[in-house]
Amino acid sequence: MNLVIVESPTKAKTISRFVGTDFVVKSSFGHIRDLPKGDLGIDTENDFTPKYVIPTKSRKTVSELKKLADKSDKIILATDEDREGEAISWHLIKALGIDKSKKDTERIVFHEITKTAINHALEHPRKLDQNLVDAQQARRILDRLVGYKLSPFLWKKVARGLSAGRVQSVAVRLIVEREREIEKFKADEYWDIQAKFKIDNREFDAFLNKIADKTIDKLEIKNENEAQKILTDLKDEKYIISNVDKNETTRSPFAPFTTSTLQQDSARKLHFSAKQTMMLAQRLYEGIELGDDGSVGLITYMRTDSQNLSEESLVAARNYITKNLGAQYHELKKYQTKSKSAQEAHEAVRPTDPHRTPDSIKNYLSSQEFKLYNLIWRRFIASQMPKAVFDATSIDIGAGKYNFRANGSTIKFDGFLKIYPVKITENDLPIVKQGNELELAGLTPEQHFTKPPARFNEASLIKTLEKEGIGRPSTYAPIISTILARNYTAKDPSRYFHPTEIGIMVNDVLVKHFPTIVDIGFTSKMEEELDAIALGEMQWIPVIKEFYMPFDKNLKEKYEEVTKEEVTNIEDVGVNCDKCGSKMIYKMGRFGRFAACSNFPTCKNILKDKKDKEPDEETGEICEKDGGKMVFRKGRFGKFIACANYPKCKNTKKIAHNPTLEKADKITEKENNDRAWAEATEDKEDKEEE
Repeated sequence: MNLVIVESPTKAKTISRFVGTDFVVKSSFGHIRDLPKGDLGIDTENDFTPKYVIPTKSRKTVSELKKLADKSDKIILATDEDREGEAISWHLIKALGIDKSKKDTERIVFHEITKTAINHALEHPRKLDQNLVDAQQARRILDRLVGYKLSPFLWKKVARGLSAGRVQSVAVRLIVEREREIEKFKADEYWDIQAKFKIDNREFDAFLNKIADKTIDKLEIKNENEAQKILTDLKDEKYIISNVDKNETTRSPFAPFTTSTLQQDSARKLHFSAKQTMMLAQRLYEGIELGDDGSVGLITYMRTDSQNLSEESLVAARNYITKNLGAQYHELKKYQTKSKSAQEAHEAVRPTDPHRTPDSIKNYLSSQEFKLYNLIWRRFIASQMPKAVFDATSIDIGAGKYNFRANGSTIKFDGFLKIYPVKITENDLPIVKQGNELELAGLTPEQHFTKPPARFNEASLIKTLEKEGIGRPSTYAPIISTILARNYTAKDPSRYFHPTEIGIMVNDVLVKHFPTIVDIGFTSKMEEELDAIALGEMQWIPVIKEFYMPFDKNLKEKYEEVTKEEVTNIEDVGVNCDKCGSKMIYKMGRFGRFAACSNFPTCKNILKDKKDKEPDEETGEICEKDGGKMVFRKGRFGKFIACANYPKCKNTKKIAHNPTLEKADKITEKENNDRAWAEATEDKEDKEEE
């Protein structure tokens, strides 16, 4: 008997279809060993040796796997091929005593769960990659040291129940700093002037773009008086076409998905959270029941920063496109991976079989699974299609020293847009010639205000984290889940992140007293060193030591230097306790500031903080009427958006109804299968002590 061990029960079920009766495929249900919950579990005096334990929930699984391993002729470790998967295999070897038993043991890896991929992996086993194991251990130990050592400092100096994380704290800093940029922002007024022209009974629009042959800046026309002066100058002018420029423009298809781009597009197009996207992708990768076909893995491994595509997938894409769309819609494309860290995964996220179209299997998928598979399938097929071609026209209209420009564009050849729709506004301009005089149908000056930088949503935060080299493919979803769970940030109805009061305070403490922990450059450098460990270019113990020694020294100093009063800015409320007569003071708790009796713990009286009215939640938009900030308000009929300058400005609007958002977090009974496994793996590579 040959024992194959994987992480997930669904993955085990799917693989069982492709191996013979002499194979038994079992699941470890994720990690079977980890650092203990009750203590640090790391010997900082002895080369940071970790103390691994088998959690109570894993003991039964370990016992069953050990019995099967003892009976087996060969043990095949088939966990995922990233660092975390390699570490799981290593822990299995240790926990099951495989290394001591001298059993015939093999390590196999694959990018997709298909018969071809599994058979190829079985025919080409490899040795366990200790470099990958060391890189995972280094990350786990780093995160434990930061979380376990720094969290008690926050408990003592800020409030009980708080925690700090090596990577998550940087994400909170990004959100806090963006919020402060928005708070400091002052809107500038500017105007533009739109003209409506008529020729041969056709109307088209143009905008003022030059004055005296000089291209005007966005903020050139600063107020209504300047705009009206231009309208006065144009009163008696003739409008003559000075130039007509026609050319062909193209738009290239997108590269196939990486983890990051999948999460970003899923957030933008489907309104799925990163966590939700990864849970759905996990199911699509491990296998979906497709009637008589049984459990089928629909996509390749979903934790990757590679854009590479296998030759087999390129051939399959070509065959599908030429057969169903026509040869003119196929164009072979190979994509260069931009990420410096893309050593572990060898393929982009793609369908395992392009001929298995989303519509053909729709009845077997939940609505959310279908939407995500449809997105992945279309992105892959489109990546092997030609550019979209547009006929572009620009018309310049002179009026004295003023020049207006009209831009038009129409699709000449849809190319990849046939499969992967992108929002494109076509504007078909009339056929005109240089020297034609146009009839002016109207001049409209329009007031605008500059907008503050946008708050982060999940898509833009993930994009920034990736750009700055913070985290890796498997970490983006748990980063976001963690900062929300810790109440360091919250999402508004438009899905934008706002830092909470406690989040701002924790961030400020870390920035002031532990700047290295939340330094973007330092965090990025640590990720590069972890990558170097994975490649065998660095050893993990020196990397940990170089970080820990100054960190531990600084932490000890800060325990002595920093007082809680300094951090939390405790102040009098201005009233006395109605129970004991002592002063009421403001304190900081896990969920923000509150008013409590200064005679605590003798008196445990607390008051709702009435000193500060709950601040209006900003939308990130600017009022188009007076340039004020638009905020969320509550009325008798529910939440709505209004100008913050009410009652001076009474501009309001409704919040768009979004059925997709309302249903986004609902999980059907079908989707609940293997949830324990999904929850166990959602924090892959980025666990932190809470």
